[in-house]
Amino acid sequence: MALRLGVNIDHVATVRNARGGALPDPVRAALLVEAAGADGITAHLREDRRHIRDADIDALMAALRIPLNFEMAATAEMQAIALRHRPHAVCLVPERREERTTEGGLDVAGDAARLADFIAPLREAGARVSMFIGHEARQIEASARIGAAVVELHTGHYCDLMAEGRGAEAEVELSALAQGAALAHDLGLEVHAGHGLSYDTVGAVAAFPQVMELNIGHFLIGEAIFRGLAPAIEEMRRHMEAAR
Repeated sequence: MALRLGVNIDHVATVRNARGGALPDPVRAALLVEAAGADGITAHLREDRRHIRDADIDALMAALRIPLNFEMAATAEMQAIALRHRPHAVCLVPERREERTTEGGLDVAGDAARLADFIAPLREAGARVSMFIGHEARQIEASARIGAAVVELHTGHYCDLMAEGRGAEAEVELSALAQGAALAHDLGLEVHAGHGLSYDTVGAVAAFPQVMELNIGHFLIGEAIFRGLAPAIEEMRRHMEAAR
């Protein structure tokens, strides 16, 4: 099946917020991404609102014709926002105020009872609930147990190892991701992947037959500075399709 591409627009908002004001507009970026043929938009509303703001979510829900993947921490505040908007998908991620970006996967196994209760109303509201996790079997199995529809495997460590030229270690990590994708699929979970992917690293992950969607943001927004958003997305598509 065709591999879907979701584009994270958080860092358009990061640039806007560095100066204040309204520009560049992340909603305009999302519409350009939509026109370029992406399958979905990802936006992470953080507790500290460091990039995406509440008004951005309001505007995205009103403007988009493609699905919104709403990334959020598993807090009562975020649950209420998700239930109000009812986006296509809700992806639960770990969140610490001091981190620059999401540093690892959610500990579903260690918080299974609370997370099962937390996602129940989201599922009832029609959202496809995803867990952003590492490739460990216990996290994948716990995600299936609590009723998640999707797991998104954290590819950041693999990408970091590749960037550092640690090829042998990267291959070990890639193999573990492949095993995790296979296990998740066998348990009936839809498999997504993302974090840190670039033109150089996307192919190996896109080649996993169980992966149905890749979510990529920071790299594409950076590339857009040099080549434009649509050409950056088109190039990523070429790498993804070649891997399939």
